[in-house]
Amino acid sequence: MKVWTRGWLGVLALSLAATVPGMAAQKAPEPIPADLTAKLAGLGETRLEYLRSGKTKRFLHTEMMWDSFRKKSVEEIQATIDAMLSTEEQEKFHAGTDPASIPLNTEASHFNGWKTKRPQELNPKREPGPINLSRYMEARSGIPTFANAPVALTPEDLKAGKVDIAIVGAPLDMGSGYRGAKGGPLALRAVGGAAGNDMYSMVNPSEVLNIVDYGDIAIDYMSTERSMEHVRSMVKEIATAGAIPIIIGGDHSLMYSDASALAEVHGKGNIGVVHFDAHYDAGKDRAHLIDHGQPVWRLIHEGYVPGKNFIQVGLRARSPDVETFEWMRENGFRYHTMVEIEKRGWDVVMNRAVREAKEGPKKIFISFDIDVMDPAYMTGTGTPVPGGLTMREAQPIVRRLCAETNVVGFEIVEVDPLVDETYRTALNSNYILNACMTGIAMRRKGLTQDHYLSPLSSEHGQNNY
Repeated sequence: MKVWTRGWLGVLALSLAATVPGMAAQKAPEPIPADLTAKLAGLGETRLEYLRSGKTKRFLHTEMMWDSFRKKSVEEIQATIDAMLSTEEQEKFHAGTDPASIPLNTEASHFNGWKTKRPQELNPKREPGPINLSRYMEARSGIPTFANAPVALTPEDLKAGKVDIAIVGAPLDMGSGYRGAKGGPLALRAVGGAAGNDMYSMVNPSEVLNIVDYGDIAIDYMSTERSMEHVRSMVKEIATAGAIPIIIGGDHSLMYSDASALAEVHGKGNIGVVHFDAHYDAGKDRAHLIDHGQPVWRLIHEGYVPGKNFIQVGLRARSPDVETFEWMRENGFRYHTMVEIEKRGWDVVMNRAVREAKEGPKKIFISFDIDVMDPAYMTGTGTPVPGGLTMREAQPIVRRLCAETNVVGFEIVEVDPLVDETYRTALNSNYILNACMTGIAMRRKGLTQDHYLSPLSSEHGQNNY
């Protein structure tokens, strides 16, 4: 088994099948049609084994392949299979000719300049604590911040301010084939919706919690790997200081660094993940070990979060396939697809997902990929999929999860303002952020009963017709 090491990223294998629970199970061989058995008997065991493996499906649908073989000579069939085998061999990693990584210039004088923090000695002396950047009483004036919150720069600020929630930007978009998500943090700061009273609960999170904008995490825009290491260390910094990190991305490759950081703080296997997404993000056979399509698999593979601690909501893209669904079941996933929502109704699915989160691990991390939403509500994302959640469905489940479970971290990812000609995506994302912070504030106030709604706003008034 070929392995390599990239610092903290750990040792990963190119041969994956035996390393993940549930992946070692042998699939039933593909049966060769009886009318072709004699014709194919002379192909040799290597070619026959390849036909039985089912791997030919990536080239031809099985029934189409058998039909074509019925019309071809044995020599033509042999040439077809050899072409498939040759193609697969060419696609593999070849030591000595294929670089597994691009070397860095370790002699560069500013090798770590991109993430080196400014010494406090170079700043005006001040007492630790959050800093209000507005010169006006109206918080919306002045320099934009997440949820119009004051700014904190150091762990000492978080501790001195007894900060409950630290919202931090992670403007990384190199884990995706689509660029532009690095503008997500800036877009959410620039529009409203994150701060203020939540009418559904009549709770204003800013009046209950100490919330700060913790700035943006430094990104090395020439290296996803180096950036991920620093993102993880910064998320750990927030959590270790006693605040709940809320990470605004950036693409969904961040889920790996964010969730693994919290697992290191709270203990591997001790957190559950509620994952909102149109895609399952558990790709296992990719050349790049960090991308937005495989953070779920890596978290499981490296032991940070077991599959039984994953709850997925909103899946509807053109994957998973049958084998992947089987792998997810073998690993204990609880998944709630849009197919289930269509069949059972939203209220049933929401209640089921919240109950699963409450009955699972005592600490929850929520990963909210905005493409779980229907593109009508979130146009600004790189991989939109029709038929998703509405805002009226997304806000209550996020609010409930944050009120009814012990949320230790939250992320909003894949906001790409470059592909949104309006401010709708950033605005609606801020409303999701507000729902999360409202839920955390509700929990602080003891409003943790199932789907609490304020009587003041939900009951009939005196002057109804």
